[in-house]
Amino acid sequence: MEKSIRILSTKKLKSNQKQFLLNAGFRLVEADFIQIKSHKINIASNYDFLIFTSQNAVLIVLENENHPILKSKISFCVGVKTRQLLEENGFQVEQSFDYAEELVEYLLKYHSDKKFTFFSGNLRRDTIPNAFQKNNIIFEEIEVYQTLLIPHKFDNQLDGILFFSPSAVQSYVKENTITNEICFCIGTTTALELATNNKIIAKQPTVENVIIQCINYFNKS
Repeated sequence: MEKSIRILSTKKLKSNQKQFLLNAGFRLVEADFIQIKSHKINIASNYDFLIFTSQNAVLIVLENENHPILKSKISFCVGVKTRQLLEENGFQVEQSFDYAEELVEYLLKYHSDKKFTFFSGNLRRDTIPNAFQKNNIIFEEIEVYQTLLIPHKFDNQLDGILFFSPSAVQSYVKENTITNEICFCIGTTTALELATNNKIIAKQPTVENVIIQCINYFNKS
């Protein structure tokens, strides 16, 4: 590489994740563009099937002292890391999926007669509630956290930007304009928030794969 590639991560990375980029010779800038604020909740679930679409929801439920009562119930989730977090803490996960659309398709096919508790955040997409309402599936939704946008202004030229959620995109564009930067997205829903065509979607919806896509792109350039 003739010049040092400058990358912005819209969340602060773990040390091992950061090292991948530094070892590739990139200059890395990090900032948390969103903040998660937990709600005080009544953890009681009236139904036997649970839905988690983010690690944040799992972490906040685990903070509740009454969360062990949920471990006897069957969970469904979005994300490999979400499943891993649930299982590490004694939850029973029947299936996990990369996207909420895949989760809905599975539940409609195999569990349309069941009742669900959906642990969500305030900026969650309407995919699950709309599908359940349309198909007369009984569910309750418990909002366990709020996502706050924390915009930061960046004046220096960037070569690439790492986005890990649609809300991080929303936060970034409040103070910045995307021009020629290549945007690396954790999934299709995040990519859909971007107006630019200069975007690459991770092959797996993980932080590590976003980083891999970024390194591969610039090493081939």
